[in-house]
Amino acid sequence: MRRFSIVVVAAVTLGTALSSVPAHAGEGGRSPVPAHCAAGTCHFDVPPGTYDVRVTLGGKAASSTSVSGETRRSLLPETAAPAGKRITRSFTVNVRTPEGEPTGPDGTPGLDLRIGGSAPALAGIEVTRARHARQIFLVGDSTVCDQPGDPYSGWGQQLPQYLGKGVSVANYADSGESTVSYLGNPQLWATVRPLIRPGDLVLVQLAHNDKTTDEATYRANLETLVAGVRERGGQPVLVTPIVRRWFNSDGTLNNGTALLVNGLGVDHPAVTRSVAAARNVPLIDLTAKTKALVESLGVEGSKALYLYNEARDNTHTSVRGATAYAGLVRDELVTRHLVPKGKVRVG
Repeated sequence: MRRFSIVVVAAVTLGTALSSVPAHAGEGGRSPVPAHCAAGTCHFDVPPGTYDVRVTLGGKAASSTSVSGETRRSLLPETAAPAGKRITRSFTVNVRTPEGEPTGPDGTPGLDLRIGGSAPALAGIEVTRARHARQIFLVGDSTVCDQPGDPYSGWGQQLPQYLGKGVSVANYADSGESTVSYLGNPQLWATVRPLIRPGDLVLVQLAHNDKTTDEATYRANLETLVAGVRERGGQPVLVTPIVRRWFNSDGTLNNGTALLVNGLGVDHPAVTRSVAAARNVPLIDLTAKTKALVESLGVEGSKALYLYNEARDNTHTSVRGATAYAGLVRDELVTRHLVPKGKVRVG
């Protein structure tokens, strides 16, 4: 099969429709993919795959610009540019169908990028097919997935903003899934596993919906996921579940509801830690990390991390909470040398 690349450059004035300006034709004389930017959104007619995006930010006045894309994924955090200055930033994005949750609607074809921020100024944008990009696959539930509607957000939805060019997040987390249902649904594990390439990371956080899963089954399911990743040449990473915001009277979260002990007495974080140790799998103890953060903020301060104020929801996170939890994951990826520092944004 002949290799090809896609290169499109679009100059943008937000709020004003402007046709894209192609930079180059593809290899072999192919025409560039048509694209346009209008009213703060840029659309690129590209097939599913992995793409590098290079944005040029700035204008006559001081500006502050962020980029999100597809199903509300945060791809570039708000970035300031002084008046009269241009700065460039790059990131890598996964384009797939369905574009959000694997059991959800297909979404719109191609790549959609939304330009936001307190004072957005996009001077140019270039999309090229990524070569040799490393994927971080996410296997999880509603606390991880690309949530379709505001104010909900999974931490996997916020993780891309912490990664630079050459690493993309393929978020195959899905609402309502347990280890049992994730393995059993052909839209989930049977779809993800063949996509894993040697060197890819696969982060697994499943526990919130294993409410009736016994310990032996839960352990075996985690081991099946680990083995399946390794058989494909990938690197499995087990992630203990985020805590539920369920306080004791003494201001701690030391109870089964908060710490994901199910009705059968199965301590999901403990089993996950045990499997990681027994199978020599890197562990991100997100239960311990989120517990420490929630307890440090206290009963009132921690409400903003979850959807307590909107829906009295102490399980699902707000954008603020998901961003904070994604930052904890980012830190662990660096600390455990799973992603090079040069591929990670700090702050």
